[in-house]
Amino acid sequence: MSQTKFSPTEIKAWLEKETGSILTPAQTQAQKNRDDMRTALQNLSEASRMLLDNSQKEIEKRNMKVYNRARALNKLANLFIERIRKLNIPDQVSYDSLNSFAQETQKSLIVIEIDIRNWFPRISPFFIMDRRKFLTVYEKTKFTQKSLNDFLTKDYVKTKTLEKTFQLISELQAFEKQLSDVDVLKANLRNERLLIEQEMATLEQQASSLKSKATLEQLSHVEAEAEALNNDLKQALRHLQKPFIKMQALAISGGGAGLSPDELKKLGQYLENPFEAILTEEAGCQTLKEILQKLARLLNEDKLKLKPDKARKAEQALDEILRRDSLSSIHGKCVEVTSRKKQLETSAEIEEAKRSLSLFQQQMEKLKIRRANLESDEGAKENERNELQEKIRNHKKTIEANILSFLGKQVQIQYP
Repeated sequence: MSQTKFSPTEIKAWLEKETGSILTPAQTQAQKNRDDMRTALQNLSEASRMLLDNSQKEIEKRNMKVYNRARALNKLANLFIERIRKLNIPDQVSYDSLNSFAQETQKSLIVIEIDIRNWFPRISPFFIMDRRKFLTVYEKTKFTQKSLNDFLTKDYVKTKTLEKTFQLISELQAFEKQLSDVDVLKANLRNERLLIEQEMATLEQQASSLKSKATLEQLSHVEAEAEALNNDLKQALRHLQKPFIKMQALAISGGGAGLSPDELKKLGQYLENPFEAILTEEAGCQTLKEILQKLARLLNEDKLKLKPDKARKAEQALDEILRRDSLSSIHGKCVEVTSRKKQLETSAEIEEAKRSLSLFQQQMEKLKIRRANLESDEGAKENERNELQEKIRNHKKTIEANILSFLGKQVQIQYP
């Protein structure tokens, strides 16, 4: 079977030409049946209004023979009018809308008929002429509704698929327009994001250029030296961390650690920040050595309850510091590096560079936030685009299948 290719615009015109002789007469007849049903319901509503008015007149006369039956008929007529008023008559006729209207109408007429059977005999023998007039209009309304049902089930249902196909084509064209709009918005967001990324790259170059200045490079080197010394100090004290913690706990609980308040404070400093702690020591690190001597006594008396391996390593570390004075050179280097760092940090050039770098950082943070927002918007548009493409694929597939089923012709809908 040969396959004909169409765009969404072309497929609609082609399908209209192929099915005009089938669909147009059916839709014309559908509109006529809708109008006939509307007229019949209007007539039924007017007949109900006649019952309402005439029963109201009898109620006002206060004739006790008629009064109760007049009230019943008045209430019944009000119910008829309200049920008819609630029916939704479609402005745009399609199989679905007309079928829904026919079903609603049928349900209302069934309920009205039940009321007629239950209440009209009770109202007898009064209002006999009014009831006959109403029943005549009611029967005509039922006949019109039956004609509408017959048309829907025998004739109009044949064009249901075709009518739905035209609706799908209209939705497909709308989806393609939405997809085009989304692509434009997505491209705009991408261009804006690229401009921001260019601006960020420029700022990074300016910041890098500023950092490469001699004074800043010196400061960077000094900071690296300080970090290396800090690591050396942590390495030298690594086996004393656990003993220090137990010694501190013993001193706080009053367990006989033998530390003065100043020594206890200094011990806390070595636990929290060894580099800053050693800077406050005089040459020779006398306070630290006094703490270590007391620690050695506690280890010797086994008051810290350390495991043998940890105790042995702690004793080796104490020997390195107390007997071989291993921390003296680190202390001197820490003091010297810190002095050079302070001199560099207080220079006018560094102050200006810091202000510039701070400004660059603020600008960079704002740009990062803007970029993140744009990336989020881009992602949302990409998701929307994928959803639209999926809807377009599903609609195309259904339209092509419907045309093959209805006309026996194979078509393919293409879109950019």
